[in-house]
Amino acid sequence: MIQRKKTRQISVGTVKIGGDAPISIQSMTNTDTRDSEKTLEQILQCASHGCDIIRVALPDEKAVHALPKILNGSPIPVIGDIHFNHELAIKAIENGVHGIRINPGNIGTSEKVKQVIDAAKIAQIPIRIGVNAGSLEKDIKKGYGVTADALVESAMRHIRFFESQNFYNIKLSLKSSSVPMTIEAYRKISEKYNFPLHLGVTEAGTAFSGTIRSSIGIGTLLAEGIGDTLRVSLADDPVEEVKVGLELLRALDLRKGPHFIVCPTCGRTEIDIISIAKNVEDEVRKLQIEKNISIAVMGCVVNGPGEAEEADLGIAGGKGQAVLFKKGRIIRKIPEKDIVAELLKEIRSIL
Repeated sequence: MIQRKKTRQISVGTVKIGGDAPISIQSMTNTDTRDSEKTLEQILQCASHGCDIIRVALPDEKAVHALPKILNGSPIPVIGDIHFNHELAIKAIENGVHGIRINPGNIGTSEKVKQVIDAAKIAQIPIRIGVNAGSLEKDIKKGYGVTADALVESAMRHIRFFESQNFYNIKLSLKSSSVPMTIEAYRKISEKYNFPLHLGVTEAGTAFSGTIRSSIGIGTLLAEGIGDTLRVSLADDPVEEVKVGLELLRALDLRKGPHFIVCPTCGRTEIDIISIAKNVEDEVRKLQIEKNISIAVMGCVVNGPGEAEEADLGIAGGKGQAVLFKKGRIIRKIPEKDIVAELLKEIRSIL
């Protein structure tokens, strides 16, 4: 069982992060935030798939002015993402955003960062100090290069300033597109501070490569007990980020939900296991199950129900049909055309 590092607890709206709170899943809209309707539509889609917190880009005042409508319609807390302009951060806070993400290194002078901190104090909302390998301070880059130590040094510099302002309502992220650098940076900062950590591999890639890179980077840290909230950054629909994040947590038993056991198929398979498994998985995800249930879709009697005998429910394929089994006990035979419908019916009956 994974023993998570105990961190300070903060709140982003109604969602607690750190301490003994569950690890939360975040994503970020890729709509034009100035279009509040499209942005809200995407937020609702992400929330319906299990997203806990959403972030929106605020590049200008028009985007900030759209915030009240977005906040009023969002079922989950909304974080404002600000770069370069401290006044936008302050206005976003005044408009009721639930949290702010800034890279203090590109906000400007210490006085400008202080103004953002002061506004966050009044609103009692947290700030994420987000450090990225691509936007390190020039003197740090000169002294350390683009390394994990540079990320840590940059984060520590900002933390010291925030602490000098008596502001501790923060969470940290130290992201790189390099998986090894990301892992090393988070390990090092985790040893130095107990602020909650937001995990992610930045610019991870497309749905295929980004899922692999994020799973290695985020998964490694989670398995070591590091991390309180996460975002899987993909060049894809944000809903896909949420799906991958959920599966990551479930794979490590850090979030309850369905667990799919599916054989890779071979020459013994006499039904379309791949299609059946995909259909079952898609339909089960729509049920938003929040309890542990294992579902097996196996190709033949060699690996099911034998290898999947501990599954709560499953099928093992035969010639144009399958047997339905529960906890290794065969219940009945099902024609191939009815497998998905019958399996879903049984899943609903045991929930």
